Amino acid sequence: MFSADLQYGVRLVNGKKRILVGMSGGVDSAVAAMLLAREGHDVTGATMLVWDGSFQLKETARSACYGPGEARDVESARSAARKIGIPHIVVPLAEEFRRQVVDYFRSEYLCGRTPNPCLRCNQVVKFGLLPEMCRRMGVDFEFFATGHYARVERDSASGICRLLKGMDRNKDQSYFLCRLTQEQLRTLMLPLGGLTKTEVIRIARAEGLADLVERPESQDFVEADDHTALFRPEEMKPGPIVDVAGRVVGVHRGIAAYTVGQRAGLNVSSSERLYVKEIRAQANTIVVGTREDAETSCCLAVDVNWIAGEPPASKFRCLVRHRYRNAGAMAEVQTRGRREVIILFDEKQFGVAPGQGAVFYDGDAVIGGGWIRSAQA
Repeated sequence: MFSADLQYGVRLVNGKKRILVGMSGGVDSAVAAMLLAREGHDVTGATMLVWDGSFQLKETARSACYGPGEARDVESARSAARKIGIPHIVVPLAEEFRRQVVDYFRSEYLCGRTPNPCLRCNQVVKFGLLPEMCRRMGVDFEFFATGHYARVERDSASGICRLLKGMDRNKDQSYFLCRLTQEQLRTLMLPLGGLTKTEVIRIARAEGLADLVERPESQDFVEADDHTALFRPEEMKPGPIVDVAGRVVGVHRGIAAYTVGQRAGLNVSSSERLYVKEIRAQANTIVVGTREDAETSCCLAVDVNWIAGEPPASKFRCLVRHRYRNAGAMAEVQTRGRREVIILFDEKQFGVAPGQGAVFYDGDAVIGGGWIRSAQA
């Protein structure tokens, strides 16, 4: 299925293929498209239009997934495609993105959970609706590619596609792809999976894409100083901050501004460092405690997606990452049906936030991932 590109050491498909590349306007997706084009494949770049103007956000210099500065990213992607020598299309997905990602994001925060819009977007929009819409627009392609730092390998014996960590451990993005299906993985190409960010930058400079290296990377979901810009004033209702004994120690500015494990911005008076332990949405109350209070030895994850289609066993041990920036911890995972698991950590974990993704690893391989529903079993 794969061959090696001798110039850059990137594993690409054998023979000339028709490939659609999701281009964000950044250096990673541009280099991914360039590598595939240089291999002689028939490459088309596609950029999503997702900003719908539903919120009063001011355009800033920062790049973000959702905001009025989207036109800059589209023009950057179009310019990169022109330099690479490939056609580029713009795909209108604002209505779908609002419904599938923005509404989800808002709903989760208002329910006291901490959403992960990248997991949601990748599952439904970027690897789902984007290629589907491109086909409707008449683009003929066999593979879909992105600039994610992760790898896909096909097991010749079973035919199962495995999702693996990227070789650059500092940039690995396999966590964000944990909800992809076998159908999506079979036609997925990740040209940067075997490269480091340093190598990608070197390639960009060598191939005339140096301007993209200087562009700030998109780190935020919303183009604003604070994600609460997506909430109306009446949705940000102040309420009590209480300690674990139930004593009122402060006032919060609206539960959508907080996440489990948070310390900054609490504005409480205490001789100890306090962290958000729990968010009680129905009572509009934030519970704080010491760091130890905000630790847990178990959690419940729901709507689990298994990369191979099924869990490896009814009970198994693996590394579990409960946030993207979390290094991971060993745990026993116990299945409850096909889509629900209890995670029993070997050691207590800090800041396990309902709404985040729990992603399971066997070495470099992603076993699957689900949504943390409760920081207790």
